[in-house]
Amino acid sequence: MKRHINIAPEPPSMAERFTVIVEEGQDGYLVSEVIELPGCHTQAKKYDELMERTREAIELYLEEKPVKKRSKFVGIQQIEV
Repeated sequence: MKRHINIAPEPPSMAERFTVIVEEGQDGYLVSEVIELPGCHTQAKKYDELMERTREAIELYLEEKPVKKRSKFVGIQQIEV
């Protein structure tokens, strides 16, 4: 006798994806800016610490300013002038 096990599909992840630009300032600090959330940025000396702080900044931003519709990141380009 064959048994069939029904495995319910996992619910879709509630996590949202954000685009983060990371730059190195003249003082050596790394600075992150979240494209879809105007004014959401932070800084740190180390990359791992920067990503942790950026995640925290996003969470705090969304607690204070729930945003229903955000811009969609299309791309980044350097232009030489």
